Amino acid sequence: MKIGFIGLGIMGKPMSKNLIKAGYELVVLDMNQGAVDEVVATGATFAATPKAVAEQADIIITMLPNSPQVKQVVLGQNGVIEGAKPGAVVVDMSSIAPLVSREIAKELAEKGVELLDAPVSGGEPKAIDGTLSVMVGGKKEVFEKCYPVMKAMAGSVVLTGDVGAGNVTKLANQIIVAINIAAMSEALVLASKAGVEPELVYQAIRGGLAGSTVLDAKAPLVMDRNFNPGFRINLHIKDLANVLETSHEVGVPLPLTTAVMEMMQALKVDGMGDNDHGGLIQYYEKLAKVEVKR
Repeated sequence: MKIGFIGLGIMGKPMSKNLIKAGYELVVLDMNQGAVDEVVATGATFAATPKAVAEQADIIITMLPNSPQVKQVVLGQNGVIEGAKPGAVVVDMSSIAPLVSREIAKELAEKGVELLDAPVSGGEPKAIDGTLSVMVGGKKEVFEKCYPVMKAMAGSVVLTGDVGAGNVTKLANQIIVAINIAAMSEALVLASKAGVEPELVYQAIRGGLAGSTVLDAKAPLVMDRNFNPGFRINLHIKDLANVLETSHEVGVPLPLTTAVMEMMQALKVDGMGDNDHGGLIQYYEKLAKVEVKR
């Protein structure tokens, strides 16, 4: 089975390398030639257009920033839809709006091509070690066909419903992550301002009910003042924009998500949009005039 992989960014590059390690034959494409060269050096081949990638592949994986890029790559001129063979599967592992996934799936179906929307969670560290969580929407039989491929990049791969359900699940995930980071930020800023060592607070609470994967992933980085992007604030803003768009469409008020979105927007205005989303703590630090550090 030959796999096409389009999008070799922070997440896509290590994911593609894990597929090569698992023994799959890859044809890849990205705008960043350096990333392409790095993956080609590990055994992949290069194709110049999404159409050319699709012509050579049974499964075409896309890992792109947002809905417009996915639509362009899949449905645009020289896009995947022009090269994909009937029976091929597009596995979109980007995080995009669920309605866009359904729109793309409908157009692909007219060409006999299936779609799975399969966004991921876990950030760069889990992309590197192959333990991502993948939440998938699509037909069960298509999911089962592609499951071994996705499992080569992930610790968990779960079918959550029809096309679009994967991205709805990812939106729920991004709500919980964002609000967890905000809660952690409030707590550690309070502790620091009150004169208590934040490292000791973290160690004291991490084993109790307040403990979480988010706390363990982000608190140590924050206290080291390490805001290098595992997942950028700008990308979380994109995801929360999709959350709020979807929530408005289905009639679900999201007051906490809206508040965190505005905090992230304020950091973006301050030039911090490329920081890791754990950098949300800097919003609270600015208000309280304190810095959380070891």
